[in-house]
Amino acid sequence: MVEGSMTQGAGQEPVVRTATLRDFRVPPYAQTPVPPQTPGATPHPSLPPRTPEQHAPAPAQHAPPPPAPHAPVPPHTPAPPHAPAPPHLPHPGNAAVADEPPEGYTPTERDLPVINRGDTVKMQTVPEPRPVTEEGRGPLFVVGDVHGYLDELVAALAAQGLIDAEGNWAAGNARLWFLGDFTDRGPDGIGVIDLVMRLSAEAAAAGGYCKALMGNHELLLIGAKRFADTPVNSGAGTATFQAAWLLNGGQKSDMDRLQDVHLQWMSRLDAVVEEDGHLLMHSDTTAYLDYGSTIEDVNDTITAILTRNDADECWDLFRKLTKRFAFRDEGGADAVRELMATYGGQRVVHGHSPIPYLLGEVGTEDGENGSGPVVNGPHVYADGLAIAMDGGVTMAGKLLVVQLPLHD
Repeated sequence: MVEGSMTQGAGQEPVVRTATLRDFRVPPYAQTPVPPQTPGATPHPSLPPRTPEQHAPAPAQHAPPPPAPHAPVPPHTPAPPHAPAPPHLPHPGNAAVADEPPEGYTPTERDLPVINRGDTVKMQTVPEPRPVTEEGRGPLFVVGDVHGYLDELVAALAAQGLIDAEGNWAAGNARLWFLGDFTDRGPDGIGVIDLVMRLSAEAAAAGGYCKALMGNHELLLIGAKRFADTPVNSGAGTATFQAAWLLNGGQKSDMDRLQDVHLQWMSRLDAVVEEDGHLLMHSDTTAYLDYGSTIEDVNDTITAILTRNDADECWDLFRKLTKRFAFRDEGGADAVRELMATYGGQRVVHGHSPIPYLLGEVGTEDGENGSGPVVNGPHVYADGLAIAMDGGVTMAGKLLVVQLPLHD
């Protein structure tokens, strides 16, 4: 692990990266879910309601939230049929408004539908004790792009025994990494962030950890909130974060519920980490090399850019981390090797580019007879050096939660 960077979401003070970053102290605001700002809003049905006592300030920084009775989760109901989408959907990428597309950059439809999956299945998972790996660390898991699909995330985490039927951390000293892109396109991005923040506190109290990387949609949401319609310089004139956010599936309900604690947490996420020989990053691009020759340098540089709060500088960062497909075609394995030669690791694990598009399987949102793209698991490619984790949940694919190492 890289020393010298700042604990994710720690405190409310200005960003100062210190050697205590990796001790994962639990911030008080992460010990209970953040209540929505929208008047009359209710918790997401995937997660149980909290008692008033659970919204009180936590008595100790390392203590987990007090237990409380939870209402039963309603049984699953089938999702309603979806309207057919055009037969040739463009790649669900990340569009930049009035900008010259960089190489490997692909736009998205403005109105990608929100897929309503119905009520969450009640989970009766009783996980077995997790094995302890070398140095007393628990097993390592990674999560692909979530994009606001909280129901699917809860179900996938429960299927791996990482949370219990009530949505609480149940994996002891296991290690869990989210690869970024929590919001946009799906119905409850803020609910996803709240869940990850809460699980971070609960996992730390249990001797494990739950952490997250910076995705390009985190940069987009931060920019839309901070800069709104402020014009930014681009390769083909002017653009705005607000317009780009809407173009890329921004949800008004997320913006309405976005709070300072969410912005602070997102702004302090690392962009690259190395775990057990796996180089974890959000985007399948070599653009990270523009920000430093070590993992620590990259993370410090990106945090400093967000701290300076300069719209043009943040826009340039967003544009570079929307690039994709660097590992897919001829020369892809060499691009992976270049990253690993610089930052370490034996395999790159990333999200960002949906697996059906890496495979060239272009389908519709619903697919024939209501079935979506067939995604059975991660995609190993680039001479076995890269693992893609975006299962295409926004196109009725699969939200992936996978234990590493992954064998072909």
